[in-house]
Amino acid sequence: MPLPVTALYAALSALLLLLLAFRVVQARWKYKTSLGTGTEPGMERAVRVHANFVEYVPLALLLMGLAEANGAPAAGLHAAGAVLLASRVLHAWGLSKVSGRSFGRFYGTAGTWLMLLLLALGNLLLLAGFGG
Repeated sequence: MPLPVTALYAALSALLLLLLAFRVVQARWKYKTSLGTGTEPGMERAVRVHANFVEYVPLALLLMGLAEANGAPAAGLHAAGAVLLASRVLHAWGLSKVSGRSFGRFYGTAGTWLMLLLLALGNLLLLAGFGG
């Protein structure tokens, strides 16, 4: 079964992941850190931005793909995908600038969590026979 909406957001997420990975490599060159994060806060931030993306995005894409396979409306899936990408960009921008609180970090995290919650509930509703 084709999953074109999920495929679109998986591809866009992969591009963003590559950008974040490249930023880790740049930080490693800048701070001369080949393994771990050393003592530089900038190195730690680059690694955490990348790791946080990897911690949340695979599950989000899995939930999106399952919802699409179970007949979720394309418009809702596009909304979830757009929120996911926007939230991850916001989070990366916010955490890249400061280690503490920031607008981007807060709203990026909130958007990601909200999208995960809605996709989880949406999948449960689809399984119960509602929607689709």
